[in-house]
Amino acid sequence: MKKPVIHRNYSLKAYNTFGIDVTADRFVEVRTLEDLQTVLTENNDGDIFVLGGGSNLLLTKHVTGLVIFLNLKGIQLLQTSDEYTMVEVAAGEVWHDFVLWTLARNLGGIENLSLIPGSVGAAPIQNIGAYGVELKDVFESCTAISIDGSHTRTFTAADCQFGYRSSVFKLDLKQKYIIVSVQFRLKNKNHLLHTSYGNIQAELDKMHIAKPSIQDISKAVIAIRSSKLPNPKEIGNSGSFFKNPVISQTHFDSLKTAFPDIPGYPNGSNLVKVPAGWLIEKCGFKGIRQGGAGVHDKQALVLVNYGNATGEEILSLAMQIQEKVSKTFNIQITPEVNVYA
Repeated sequence: MKKPVIHRNYSLKAYNTFGIDVTADRFVEVRTLEDLQTVLTENNDGDIFVLGGGSNLLLTKHVTGLVIFLNLKGIQLLQTSDEYTMVEVAAGEVWHDFVLWTLARNLGGIENLSLIPGSVGAAPIQNIGAYGVELKDVFESCTAISIDGSHTRTFTAADCQFGYRSSVFKLDLKQKYIIVSVQFRLKNKNHLLHTSYGNIQAELDKMHIAKPSIQDISKAVIAIRSSKLPNPKEIGNSGSFFKNPVISQTHFDSLKTAFPDIPGYPNGSNLVKVPAGWLIEKCGFKGIRQGGAGVHDKQALVLVNYGNATGEEILSLAMQIQEKVSKTFNIQITPEVNVYA
């Protein structure tokens, strides 16, 4: 069997949804676990950078070391009980394609996560979420290989230490394991419908649907996201750039006096989650352009590459936004996107 080919000085423009044109010292695409293990054991100097869908990434400079494009494919049914079906999905599968696969089989749980860009393998790292649902709600386990290729390990939900857009793979185990497959626990009947978050109910009403199915909810989410978020194939972007900050109830109450229209959502004991997009828009950044970099004119949470922006230009704009939000509201917003700088 032929070994995977390692390319030198390879452009990554087509491998990140921002469309940033930087190069990698070395680049290799792997399609099988055997190829991945070979590449890792033969390049065990630790300078490894793993690429999935490239949808949650801002590259600001040339990438040193070896970039591994993880293109593992495959979806298989593991077992079915009275209400649940277990499914294992390879890391390189496109997330939205997997959502459509579940809907075609009437498997519920991730319909609210429709149209989120990226790969299945990246989903647990970020604990992706939208419209009242997070990946951890349907996560059973994942299989990962150590960065030196020496062993594989299964991680349970508890092992993953899921938090808001976070997991152990972004913290203590960052760059120590590569997720190769994810196991999901999906409902095959008595679906739990989440329609109260965001504009889902309003969209269902517009569609004249009184008793929605999981397929209807997916269609509603797709319609909402399509109306607000730019298509990365048309305008380079990475979706929501910042996390929604969580502040104390006291802090929120004081802001409410100065900004009566500030939205907030209870987030545990005496804590409030504030939409970062609202803060950014209030600071006057919505629709702004600086060279090729900008803030989307329909959703201030999305930073965009209008043309040939560099990663440094987008990062500079992000830092300006952080500074203004901090100065105006005394709130620190942090990137949801992984920044390679």
